[in-house]
Amino acid sequence: MAHFAKLDENNVVLEVNAVHNNELLDENGQESEAKGIRFLTAWSGGYSNWKQTSYNKNFRKNYAGIGFTYMESIDAFVAPQPYPSWTLNQTDALWHPPVQKPNDGKRYIWDEPTTSWVETQQT
Repeated sequence: MAHFAKLDENNVVLEVNAVHNNELLDENGQESEAKGIRFLTAWSGGYSNWKQTSYNKNFRKNYAGIGFTYMESIDAFVAPQPYPSWTLNQTDALWHPPVQKPNDGKRYIWDEPTTSWVETQQT
């Protein structure tokens, strides 16, 4: 199955739909994103703002989820920013904190007011 994200006018993901691989095959038997978009445009009654996404993250860096944004400049689906202090790494299309999380086996949560990791006893 192939997966396609339906995008709004700001390229925010509204939903993700699965399409049988047969719908993507061109005249040479190769999968074509354009064929999938044509299929979904017809299926949806004319809505044409679709982008293929990879469940295995083989392309577009992240699997699209509702609320993610497709960023054409890096050809990637990006999750919403979790905290104002976190920055987007354009190589992996993931948000990264300004301070690396400790790797000492303890549990931590992010504390935005102090922009630091705070140990927690939560399970």
